[in-house]
Amino acid sequence: MVQEIRPIPTKKYNQSRAKISDGKSIRVTVPAETTIKAHNFYLLDGWFGAAMQSVTTEAGETDYVILNIEEAEYETNQTNESQEYTVGTPLFWNSSTKKITETATGNRYVGTVTEPKDANGVISFKLSAQANPIVKASAIDDIVTDMSADTNDDELKTKLNELLAALRAANVISE
Repeated sequence: MVQEIRPIPTKKYNQSRAKISDGKSIRVTVPAETTIKAHNFYLLDGWFGAAMQSVTTEAGETDYVILNIEEAEYETNQTNESQEYTVGTPLFWNSSTKKITETATGNRYVGTVTEPKDANGVISFKLSAQANPIVKASAIDDIVTDMSADTNDDELKTKLNELLAALRAANVISE
């Protein structure tokens, strides 16, 4: 075996605790009494993506699931029968129906249609980049609820509620 000779001494370091992934998937918490089906889309811990495995939790129990959050093109049948889904249409996640919708109001933006809905209700879409979830809106709502009923406080409450509504509409904070 030939030994490699270098003009500058070189040391090799094994980094075993730094980078753990490329950030294309993330481990999130599955709440109690929830069923997650592999390859379906979910919004969990403020992240939207495709579940990589199936998980079911019972009352009082939580678990973890890996969500694929990579900014890429995906295919799904989690659509509404009554909507068109034409190419270029912005898409939103409806947390109540667990479906991707064309309706923006009260829903989180998730991407854009790349292939229209077929006879089976399947679309292709580009998942958009996601901002890191920073704070849940409910934590901010608590501040507004705790304020006294003074006139100045009422004005402040109104302004904070308007700000919260705007942040939710822009998908900066989640419910």
